[in-house]
Amino acid sequence: MGQTQHLEKTEHAEIDVITLQDMYKKFVTECPSGLLFLHEFKKFFGVGPSGEASEYAESMFRAFDKNGDNTIDFLEFVAALNLVFRGDLEHKLRWSFKVYDKDGNGFIDKAELRAIVEIIYHVRKVNRKDPEVSPDEICERIFKVVDVDGDGQITLEEFLAGAQKDPWILNMLRLDMNPYSWVVEQRRKSAHF
Repeated sequence: MGQTQHLEKTEHAEIDVITLQDMYKKFVTECPSGLLFLHEFKKFFGVGPSGEASEYAESMFRAFDKNGDNTIDFLEFVAALNLVFRGDLEHKLRWSFKVYDKDGNGFIDKAELRAIVEIIYHVRKVNRKDPEVSPDEICERIFKVVDVDGDGQITLEEFLAGAQKDPWILNMLRLDMNPYSWVVEQRRKSAHF
């Protein structure tokens, strides 16, 4: 009882010890070798091989794969869960930056930003209550505020500073760090097919 009270409440759900244990059991069941490959990662989250959800899962996978060996081992999995459920805003933003920085060069260009914004746009569209704003308009607004030096690339420092000075931009740049609700949604969708 005491331990679950200390777990962070997220925007979408409260994650308890039982949920974490279930995720661990699923990891061990799905990956008895101790390594999670991309196709297994997608299966783990109930995502098909193509589409917006698949692209989002690939971006998450890359960000969780700390050593870049195209697998997620149990330590990376635990680190990811810890970040997702307990990390502070700066850690979550640093993780989000890695997801946006698809080529891993330390900068986010307009094409990388647009690719993730478009995925998020389609994934979140069902839950959106704000006025329609296109992915291009979102990207332009983000670059206008965040790309301080105007070089067409967003550095990690610009990303962190920009996200923290504008609540709308923070909401757009901070990726959904609670995959629990996203997983539930994906499983519900796949159950209907």
